[in-house]
Amino acid sequence: MEAPAAVEDIPMDAGAEAAEDQPQEFPGGPSDPFVLTAYADHVACNVWTGEERPELKLSSHGRKVHSLGRPVPAIEGLIAGTGLSPLIACSVDTGDRGLLSAFVERWHRETSSFHLLVGELTITLDDVSSLLHLPVIGDLHAFQPLNMDDAVQMLVDLLMVSPESARAETVQCRGPYVRLQWVRDIYQHRCQAGHWTAAARAYLLHLLGCTLFANKSATNVHVVYLEALRDLSMTERYAWGVAALVHMYDQLNDASMSHSRQLGGYITLLQIYEQFPSVAESTADQDYDEASPRACRWIATKKTVKSIRTPSYRERLDQLRIPDVCWIPYGEHREVRDFHVRSCYSGLLRWGPVVVYCRPERVVRWMHYEDHIVPAGEVCVVPGVCSSDYIDWFFRISHPFMTPGHALDPLPHGHAPQARFVPQAP
Repeated sequence: MEAPAAVEDIPMDAGAEAAEDQPQEFPGGPSDPFVLTAYADHVACNVWTGEERPELKLSSHGRKVHSLGRPVPAIEGLIAGTGLSPLIACSVDTGDRGLLSAFVERWHRETSSFHLLVGELTITLDDVSSLLHLPVIGDLHAFQPLNMDDAVQMLVDLLMVSPESARAETVQCRGPYVRLQWVRDIYQHRCQAGHWTAAARAYLLHLLGCTLFANKSATNVHVVYLEALRDLSMTERYAWGVAALVHMYDQLNDASMSHSRQLGGYITLLQIYEQFPSVAESTADQDYDEASPRACRWIATKKTVKSIRTPSYRERLDQLRIPDVCWIPYGEHREVRDFHVRSCYSGLLRWGPVVVYCRPERVVRWMHYEDHIVPAGEVCVVPGVCSSDYIDWFFRISHPFMTPGHALDPLPHGHAPQARFVPQAP
């Protein structure tokens, strides 16, 4: 997980006058505020001064996915052909609110990464591919704005509902949305009538609303996603893994602000058991098959998720050291889901109107990384090691600790034991 190798100094030609114009540094936060420009409104700024916010409410619909179950046999082929069927089995039932709240406190939209004592980390396209087995290559859907009339017509055309029913539902939802319960009912009705294509669309819309595009309402889904299900034979062409990452980044960007009280998005993507075994207590599924999405490896239910509060997790993250992190977590999974060079893409990602930054060059510490991206400077050659000037720079622009009282001791050298596999050049 590598940072930019060189950090340019801000010119100060005006001497003392220019110094007066510089933004003031934050206690416990960045002494150089030119990277995390929104830090004053970030939840980390409040936490340092003792202003706790409630643990985030999570929009988790894993139980809704499991209660609906697998599609009826008549549409199993249609669902499998879209490439979205892995989502049916790997949705967590219950999210760890304390753990996720502690990680959200360390997320910053400017860098699209979590800021920890060991440097920056993030969710990458490779994480999505390994955890969910969704494609990270394909089309990125350019959804157009959808008004109420367009939403009603789309529901009529694609789900075979009456105009009156469609309009009543969108009016109740106060926009181009429909309730997940309403979609489940439509699915059952279409199955009973033998309208299998419409039934498959309803099933998939419910699946997407409960997983990749879970929103803060916790009850509804946007009708616009039906557009990607219009021709089910073409649905698999979309880069659904990219869509998942874009939506998750967007939700993290919002939840990291001090005014936010809720986290939307697919929280299955925030499973950090592989990377941080010393932070989170997890329960592995003894019956897990390595051919399944990696997210299926962990059991997250009310019985297994520990009731640990955010301050306790915050303390664990404040004590995190390099040997505590597994930098290459999917080594044994590569025979099933190989690393794809597209996961090294750096730049803007878009799904519909949402645009986010993807910056793997800030976080990836792979051996042979230079085979995939032309580096800006020195390249890391050992997992867990970064450019020699990175940590000093990172401590200036970030907030390695979330609470007062920790000494800024030098980080110990070394790295955690890693799987033998490292990505190779194509």
